[in-house]
Amino acid sequence: MLTRDQAGDIFSRIRKYATADEVECLFYGGHSSLTRFANNTIHQNVAEQNFGVSVRTVFGGRTARATTNSFDDESLRAVVRASEDLARVQEPDADLLPVPDFTEASGKLLDGRAQGHLPATPPRPSRHFTETASLTPIERAEAVGKMVSIAQERKLVAAGIFSSSETLEGVINSRGLSQWHTQTSAEISVTMLADDSSGWQKANSPNVENLDPEKIASIAAEKATQSRGPREIPPGKYTVVLEPAAVLDMVGFAFSDFGGLAILDQRSFLNNRVGTPLFAEKITIWDDVGHPLQSGSPFDGEGVERQRVQLVEKGVIKRLVYARASAAKMKKSDHAAKVGSIEVTGHGFPLPNEIGEAPMNIVFEVPGKTKSVEEMIASTERGILVTRLWYIREVDPYEKILTGMTRDGTFLIEDGKRVCGLRNFRFNQSLIDMLSQVDEMNTPVRTSGEESFDMVVPAMKVRDFNFTEVTKF
Repeated sequence: MLTRDQAGDIFSRIRKYATADEVECLFYGGHSSLTRFANNTIHQNVAEQNFGVSVRTVFGGRTARATTNSFDDESLRAVVRASEDLARVQEPDADLLPVPDFTEASGKLLDGRAQGHLPATPPRPSRHFTETASLTPIERAEAVGKMVSIAQERKLVAAGIFSSSETLEGVINSRGLSQWHTQTSAEISVTMLADDSSGWQKANSPNVENLDPEKIASIAAEKATQSRGPREIPPGKYTVVLEPAAVLDMVGFAFSDFGGLAILDQRSFLNNRVGTPLFAEKITIWDDVGHPLQSGSPFDGEGVERQRVQLVEKGVIKRLVYARASAAKMKKSDHAAKVGSIEVTGHGFPLPNEIGEAPMNIVFEVPGKTKSVEEMIASTERGILVTRLWYIREVDPYEKILTGMTRDGTFLIEDGKRVCGLRNFRFNQSLIDMLSQVDEMNTPVRTSGEESFDMVVPAMKVRDFNFTEVTKF
């Protein structure tokens, strides 16, 4: 692994070669391995290692970046020259701020901390586990063998992946800022296939010991087995029990709209809605990189520490997240009076970019008594249990109407029982309406899907979910 000291040496050489007013370097990379299986057989095992540095230079409001994965002197001179040549021909950006120094990046001068609007940042949990970093191909193969055995016992066909990685992120700049983060990650995804049904399950964690391959495979196998011989029922509005993966892939479409630049650009569904009740009172959402079930870097693309931010409180849109430039622009804009407190929260992407910022560590808070998925099913007279959704696309950005399909375990619920598998549906559903019609939730868990990043979300029982078509499978 590239170390922090090695990165510091690379930055010193880059700074020596640069003529720019300011220099910022993003270090990235690591090693990753993946075992892939299909038809109950491992058919691919790959490993990759790569480290790189992305160099951003600044000349009086002009900025650009260039990237290399070679750290010899000639390559570093070339990447600096490329970045500076690009920066010199850019149009000046009047809103471009100086790169942050350590004091600013660490939050000591953030308005919200000083005024008490932002909660104190708790100690960051470790995201690096030796067990994950040292996972071998043989260990992954043994786990795959156990999952395949479960498929064979049920007369199913298994396909999926087991991957592991060790990665780093670092930001060093010419004003003395130096941030560094290392992390491990392990992921299992498995699909179980029968003649006319399928089941799926996926899990991810920085600590591989949190993953149980046999449990994951057994859940997928059970869904494939129980959904055999699927029935067809007409489309319409149904009460649904959405498992956490289905919830994640729906709500994931909301959070790019919680950034200050999205409001300034008039491309957020929260324009004119901040401070208003938009969802059910049950819905409270945080962005919290320090949550024990979360993962990821504790600083953003400029090296500014991420703050814990309450996005939604009892259904009310509470706060937005801000990169440094977006916060400065928002304070001068006509929107300032409509969005509440404006503070740098450490959620920006590397500059230059057109996105601004977004919360990336979503945690749903469900206080008080919760209900399990089985209890939600038991309280449902007639409805549909949804394992996951896929191929989701946005139809109406402001009302957040999404379309997509169910997949890999869709079941009919009657008289509080899971009756049989169903042919899958296409849906057209407003995310706003969905989060306004939540009746019950269970304890939030770390969840993986296919359409969004991992979050800590609950299963949900939702009224009047709109299915528009029946598929042929």
